[in-house]
Parts: sequence; structure tokens; C-alpha cells
Amino acid sequence: MKEKVVLAFSGGLDTSFCVKYLSEEKGYEVYTAIANTGGFSQEELKVIEEKAYRLGAVKHATLDITKDYYEKSIKYMVFGNILRNGTYPISVSSERTFQAIAIINYAKSVGAKYVAHGSTGAGNDQVRFDLTFQILAPDIQIITPTRDMVLTREYEINYLKERGYTADFKKMEYSINKGLWGTSIGGKETLKSDQTLPEEAYPSPVSRQGTEKLSLGFVKGELSAVNGKKYKNPVDAIREVERIGSAYGIGRDMHIGDTIIGIKGRVGFEAAAPMLIINAHKMLEKHTLTKWQQYWKDQIGTWYGMFLHEAQYLDPVMRDMEAFLESTQDNVTGEVFITLRPYSYTLVGIDSSFDLMKTDFGEYGEVNKAWTADDVKGFTKIMGNQMKIFYNVQKRNHK
Repeated sequence: MKEKVVLAFSGGLDTSFCVKYLSEEKGYEVYTAIANTGGFSQEELKVIEEKAYRLGAVKHATLDITKDYYEKSIKYMVFGNILRNGTYPISVSSERTFQAIAIINYAKSVGAKYVAHGSTGAGNDQVRFDLTFQILAPDIQIITPTRDMVLTREYEINYLKERGYTADFKKMEYSINKGLWGTSIGGKETLKSDQTLPEEAYPSPVSRQGTEKLSLGFVKGELSAVNGKKYKNPVDAIREVERIGSAYGIGRDMHIGDTIIGIKGRVGFEAAAPMLIINAHKMLEKHTLTKWQQYWKDQIGTWYGMFLHEAQYLDPVMRDMEAFLESTQDNVTGEVFITLRPYSYTLVGIDSSFDLMKTDFGEYGEVNKAWTADDVKGFTKIMGNQMKIFYNVQKRNHK
């Protein structure tokens, strides 16, 4: 009787190779499973299922974890305005842990002795999958052919061709990972420090010209409306923002960062919705939060994003940071106005009943209503005391 292995399957080159190799070379009964974080349509999921069976899987499962991913990750990434290195919305990084949780739970449900993934030995995903599997199912052994055999993409393509598997191998030259919170693209250009991805490498073509107005509505920090249309499900609102923004090529960039394993890495990405939503949310917070709320949110957001990126989601400190981030969102309600254009956008302004500019205390640079000129003179004099003392002592000791 063949032993069962559950393979985290995306339909890409690495996992396609793994199905063939594990079933034909190693003799396993291969169960494939894709944990969909919202990046695939039903048609795309059907194609992935057909690929799995053509490659030799005995059973394929589609695990929809989009709602869970939003509630337990995306929501807090918006609350924290999280952009790794000020650039990357942690698209794939945040997905992987939730995909790993879904895959290992599925493996336990079918009684698999092994679980497998197609990560290489030179990236972050291997740690995210391995660590999650080890914590949640220490008795299930992990198999990683691509990593263990140190395979190149060219080798995997030739291996599949030689065994009669047909596919668009030209397209497979790019590693594309799609999710609700953005799409990452890896290819030969991302391996070089002086190159960038060509236009055709991006899955979403630029189809709009000129300018367009976009408004995003938030209730307690969560996206609730797009162009005046209210959404009960934030996931649907995110998809609408992505549909509008990606047509302008907004959210395309190259992320250069430090990997978990210590080397520098580059990856291209397109993430129109995350970039528009995070920056709109951040602008709304500038109007509705106090100075110190914003300061400490920046600190916690940076740590939360780093821990999420580095496979620490299951550490209980993450729940503590989530509680803090959520508590800051009580007044982050209002509408943000944006102007879109090809490859860029402008944050125009906001409207909120919690806007701290709308007060009876004064108008910046124009009118003071809650203090007098003498009040400011006295305040400034006292505020400067420590610096005055310092310079007085310096002057006395350097005569």
C-alpha cells in the first residue's frame, strides 16, 4: 500500500515537478491541495485541479481560506499600514503561514504520513512552511524535493518535458504567486541587481489612460465602501479596488529586502489594492489619531510586519500586537479621495466627523482661538529651558 503525501500545490513549475517526481520516482500516493487566499477565480482553480490530475495526483482539494486570511492577517496589515521596507505590502509573505495551516490540517484529515512543498533552499517560504508544519503536526514528516535536490527551473522544465507533460513553459519562466493582497513575480531579472521586470511579466495589463477619481470609505479602519458603494464583505471591496487600480498599472514595484535566511532578495510585485488602501488608510489616520497614537502605531506596525514576514505568526505576542492595533481604530472612520493615473496616484484629501483639524482651537498657520499670544510666548520660553541650560553650560566651560 502506497504512503500518502499531501503536496501544497499551486500549479506552478516547482509544485508541478513535485507531483511527477513524488508519484513516479518515489512511489507516493500524492494528494494535492491548493489553499486559495483569494487570488484565483473559479476558472483558474479548475485549471489548477486539471493540472494536478494530469501530473498524477490521486486526489486534489481546493481549500478556500480567503475569509480567514482577511480576518486574521489583512485586516491587521491595514490597521498597521504595513509596508516592508516602506515598499512591499507583505503579499506572499503573509499568505504562506495561512496556507501552511490549511495544508497541514488537510494532511491530518486524510491521514497522511508526509507533507510536501515546492520551496527552494534559497528563499523565505521554506521556513514559513516548515515551521508551521513542525508546530502544528510534529509527527508528519516534511518532504521538499526542489530544495533537497538543489534544482534549477531549467532542470524542472526539461524533466517535465521528457515525461510527456505539456504546458506553457515560456510562461513558467516566471514564478507568479497570486493572492487577495497582491501578486509576486520572480524571474531572471529579479536575480540581478541592475534589472527590472519587463511589461509582459506582470499578469495585469495596463488598459486605462487619463485620470479617474476614486473614493474609499472606512469604518473603524476597515474598508467598507468604494466610490460610494457600500460592501458588507471587505474582501469584495478589496477586489473592486484591485480591479480599478490594476488597470492603471498602480502598485507595481520591486521589493529588495533581507530574507529570513540572511541573504538579500529581490521580487517584483503588483498590488494595486494594498497600496491604495494602506496609503488611504494612513492618510485618514493622520487626520483622526493623536500624535502619540500614530507614533506607537508606527513602532508596533513595523514589528508586526517583520514578525509576520519572518514566520512568527503563531507566536502569542502577535495576538498582543493585534489587540493594540485594533484598539487604535475606533475613530478611523471616513472617506478618502484619490486621483488615479497610469502608474501613479494622488491622495487628495479626506472627509471624517472625527477629523482633528475640524476643531474650535484654531486653523494652522492662520488663526489661534484657544490661546493668546502671551500664552505661546510663555510656553516657548519654558519649552526651551533644557536647551538653554545646555548651551549656557557649554559656554561657561569653553571660555
